Amino acid sequence: MPLPSTTPGAAPAPPGEPPRGDELRGRVVVLIGGAGGIGLRVAHRAVAAGARVVLGGRTPDKLAAAAAALGDAADWHPVEVTDPGSVAAFFGPLDRVDHVFTTAADYRVGPMRELSDEDAASPFTSKFWGQYHVVKHAAPLLSRDGSVVLMSGAAGARPPAPAPAYAACNAAIEGLARGLAVELAPVRVNVVSPGTVDGNLWAGRPAQDREAAFAQYTRDTLLHRLGTEDEIAHAVLFLFTNRYMTGSTLYPDGGYTLR
Repeated sequence: MPLPSTTPGAAPAPPGEPPRGDELRGRVVVLIGGAGGIGLRVAHRAVAAGARVVLGGRTPDKLAAAAAALGDAADWHPVEVTDPGSVAAFFGPLDRVDHVFTTAADYRVGPMRELSDEDAASPFTSKFWGQYHVVKHAAPLLSRDGSVVLMSGAAGARPPAPAPAYAACNAAIEGLARGLAVELAPVRVNVVSPGTVDGNLWAGRPAQDREAAFAQYTRDTLLHRLGTEDEIAHAVLFLFTNRYMTGSTLYPDGGYTLR
């Protein structure tokens, strides 16, 4: 399906004036991994705020269904984030991008002494380098007052046991955001680092594993509950629209990293 033509976005409020509440109206928001889960919740919020969204992912049927549910403000194109050529082809038809958020990743976690080297590297291959290449190919198209939101995870600040490579990947993504914030300024680059969320990611995992992880996380947080996809989407929209925040990591994790 063709990607949408871009249209001029709403001009930002002059310095010293408060935001007008329409920061996303007319903006082009790219959401890779936007056919489900947190990415799709961000898409719904962005469209409701007046943005156009471009969904990316590996499964055309899911992308088409998500775009249809979002209406005329949404389009889609398949992309594989571990293939830099596929990422370049995804961005090729666009002439401007205002905000980018990527949730697409496929990886394995486990103890260092049990995982193969390939499995241990999989969070970096998919989650770290996938986001790196998305930003690399989006960068020439980003508007000066636009932003990038990367996705890490609370495991980077408080590693679960046992998943050392996964914890290291999340910490590396937060370091990547700080470096990119310096290189790409005035484009803003931030990270959302959620805790365990009862949603699309865990829905496909074995019920026994899911229930054990949910119970443990509920015990380990200050708020003693799981997060929701919509709560994480709310944090992403905040990072899109707060024009004075860059190089920062936001932890919508229920207080997990404080325990």
